[in-house]
Amino acid sequence: MRSLLSNIEIMRLRLGIGFNTRSRGDDARPAPVCHPMNRERTISLARPPKLSRSRRIAVYGIGFAVWFSGAVWVLLHYFYMREGPFGPTPHPMEFWSLVSHGAAAFASLWLFGLLWGIHVPIGWHGARRRWSGSAMFAVTAWLILSGYMLYYVGSEEWMSAVAVLHWSIGLAAPASFLLHRFARERRRSVAQHLRVW
Repeated sequence: MRSLLSNIEIMRLRLGIGFNTRSRGDDARPAPVCHPMNRERTISLARPPKLSRSRRIAVYGIGFAVWFSGAVWVLLHYFYMREGPFGPTPHPMEFWSLVSHGAAAFASLWLFGLLWGIHVPIGWHGARRRWSGSAMFAVTAWLILSGYMLYYVGSEEWMSAVAVLHWSIGLAAPASFLLHRFARERRRSVAQHLRVW
């Protein structure tokens, strides 16, 4: 039982919710949760939990599907237009590449929710690779927002500008993933410790 309580308290502290408030007049301040053994010890902040093999395959598969279908659309749209009787005509596969890109993008929203629930909070509180994770979050947020705008922005000029920004940042997105995946952790972050009383 003590071991279970200890693990629960450690997780609460890692997530930043392991403090109770106590009030002594004007001197109200957070009080650390007491360790069941009533002794002081030091623990390291946690790494984000490792995804199961099936979820890892889903993450890489969906990420690749979004990127690849978008890259195919760019290739077909800008380099494989055909001359028809009434001017330039889109390649027959351009429509299907866009449809598959949209389907993969919807799946990536599920993926974003999955990582937001089990990877981001612990990684953020653990101060591990924050700068590369923040960059990856910003890229993902822009791709979601600009993808939405491509459906609902009415102006033709705005739409073409958003489209170019969407696909150019999207093509470079794997760089932000690789940067985050293989970024070196600063010693200060890795060695950061938390007192448990």
